[in-house]
Amino acid sequence: MATKAAATTGMVAVATTQETPAPAEGPAARQRRRHGLVVINTGNGKGKTTAALGVLFRAWGRGFKVVMLQFIKQTTSNYGENRAARKLSIEMIPLGGGFTWLSKDIERDKALARQAWELCKEKLRSPAYDVVILDEITYPISYGWIPVEEVIAALGERPAHQHVIITGRNASEALIEYADLVTEMREVKHPFQKGIKAQPGLDF
Repeated sequence: MATKAAATTGMVAVATTQETPAPAEGPAARQRRRHGLVVINTGNGKGKTTAALGVLFRAWGRGFKVVMLQFIKQTTSNYGENRAARKLSIEMIPLGGGFTWLSKDIERDKALARQAWELCKEKLRSPAYDVVILDEITYPISYGWIPVEEVIAALGERPAHQHVIITGRNASEALIEYADLVTEMREVKHPFQKGIKAQPGLDF
């Protein structure tokens, strides 16, 4: 309650107030306050998926609902990130058939990509998700298996608070134009040039 010293006493008037603590901000309020961004990690250099995983972990630490959908990695994948996701109860879904450019059954890979995309659209439509990562989706787009116009339309219809991260080489100009943030990884030097294979814990 505010109090004042009487003017007739010659004392300086003093006002005191008792502040009421602001109510805790719930998930709905946080969603209204956020501006969802479309982020692309592309280029020939290493680190595109790794950077997306960093954001995934950061958002998860803030209590955000996150999901990573992996277009190339096989449904039986047991890479380090998949193991960590299971331990932390993070939703990470491998949906592919492996290294597509080495595939002996392209038609199967096309079908898997379409199935993966249908699941992605469900996640993009859901207001429950704060961060959706479409890992290596640029490959089926560049192969013509998923129309880029369809992807952009789905991005435009997602909830306003939802961030989306797209990874993979050769991101299309249409996607780059649509995105809010684009980073191109440039390869300067790579151990593969010395015959050193991918290293567990660093690469997978």
